[in-house]
Amino acid sequence: MTRRVLIVTHGGRAQAVAAMTEAVAELEAAGFEVTLHDDDLAEEFGDPASVVRAREGVAECEVVMVLGGDGTILRAAELTHGTDVPLLGVNLGHVGFLAESERENLHDAVRRVAAREYAVEERRVVDVVVERPGESEPVTGWALNEATVEKASRERMLEVGIAVDGRPLSSFGCDGVVVSTATGSTAHAFSAGGPVMWPDVDAVLLVPLSAHALFARPLVIGPTSEYTIQVLDRSAMPGVLTCDGRRSIELPLGSKVRVRRGEVPLRFARLATAPFTDRLVSKFSLPVIGWREAADEAAARRVAGTERTRTEG
Repeated sequence: MTRRVLIVTHGGRAQAVAAMTEAVAELEAAGFEVTLHDDDLAEEFGDPASVVRAREGVAECEVVMVLGGDGTILRAAELTHGTDVPLLGVNLGHVGFLAESERENLHDAVRRVAAREYAVEERRVVDVVVERPGESEPVTGWALNEATVEKASRERMLEVGIAVDGRPLSSFGCDGVVVSTATGSTAHAFSAGGPVMWPDVDAVLLVPLSAHALFARPLVIGPTSEYTIQVLDRSAMPGVLTCDGRRSIELPLGSKVRVRRGEVPLRFARLATAPFTDRLVSKFSLPVIGWREAADEAAARRVAGTERTRTEG
């Protein structure tokens, strides 16, 4: 049976092209049939035909290997969403929080894929439903990191109303609102002052952006609840919804955006077994050396004390 891998990369970068060339050669040497993808997907929700064309054959792949940063991984996620095919990210960008491997470890990543030495981890997405005045049918979408409602231009604030499970909660003027998954809590939501959520937290986070209100703190709801963000009629301007920074739709006054946890997760191939805490420390270069050494010394003393007690007993 033929083993297939799809490679998605940032074709405009020399580093990405070099990594792609290396990966293709090694995968083919390992017996894989390799397909390359560099087509741009539709930027609007309303063009499903292009998504279908782009996803032809993806379900037959064993893995989709992504060579690039988080933006390239989010683009590849549009191909695998709704399939069982896992993404394996090799970071060529800066932080690369979604990536599993770094450029210098590309050879080992290919070897591990060939030997099937990887685990598959599921990450939750959010499903989005947009209801716009004068339109009989809603527009649907999804996001791995976040769905963001923002003002359409910089001049004035956007006036929004927030509800949870259909019950009004608050309204305020702001630059926007970020609704994030646990995966996306380290992205836009984190930059806006939201908390970091561990990937196994089954919840959805809402973070207001520069809100003019006393009650405008981050909110976290459970897996069965739903946010509604309405662009109020009193707003001085319309809004725009953006999913994962890629797919956008205009929000006229009166539009409602409903966001809840999605039922269909995305799958990621994981090579490392290190806990999320270690990934967080590594990606953000957190200062933990001092207390880690102290903790190790304390643990060593405890073990030594236990061994002496056993010997003396």
